Amino acid sequence: MNEVIIATTNKGKIEDFKKLFQGTYEVKSLLDLPSFPEIIEDGQTFQENARKKAEVLAKAMGQPVIADDSGLVIDALDGRPGVFSARYAGEDKNDQANIEKVLEDLRGVSERDRTARFVCTIAFADPEKETSFFEGTCEGLIAHEQAGEHGFGYDPIFYVADKNKTMAQLSLEEKNKMSHRAKAIQKLNEYLLGASS
Repeated sequence: MNEVIIATTNKGKIEDFKKLFQGTYEVKSLLDLPSFPEIIEDGQTFQENARKKAEVLAKAMGQPVIADDSGLVIDALDGRPGVFSARYAGEDKNDQANIEKVLEDLRGVSERDRTARFVCTIAFADPEKETSFFEGTCEGLIAHEQAGEHGFGYDPIFYVADKNKTMAQLSLEEKNKMSHRAKAIQKLNEYLLGASS
């Protein structure tokens, strides 16, 4: 399989996948397709949403599709925003509004209680096989204010203790060594290499 279709229109995610699959697969996304079925992400878990996106598209296109669902899980907020990470502050998926809502919700919460993790679940759907899942997590803390210009989503407030930086202050190379998506893709890559050998 030289070409891989990623079921997303999120340009930040597409860049992440392209970088991580560089030299292995040519990455195509929904932005490269003339049309595709609309998929409502109404699952209660990252796995349910990833499965739905991957399987619907794989069936429609008759070829393997990779879909991920990922988000931010904050312990002090009982796991929110979770599967609603992209729409936490409203349906228009505004990164800045989402960040501001998280900071507001955590106002007055102490440093040690601001633990959080990014979670990424990848579904690999092949019309001929059972769907496979791969998960990666990245532990951190929610900072009190934004810092950094890189990345997307919640990266400016996700503080990585051993780097002493927010995710948005890391270079793409640094991020791609330790991000939740990088870890999930690494597991997927091992699976694909094993399947093709």
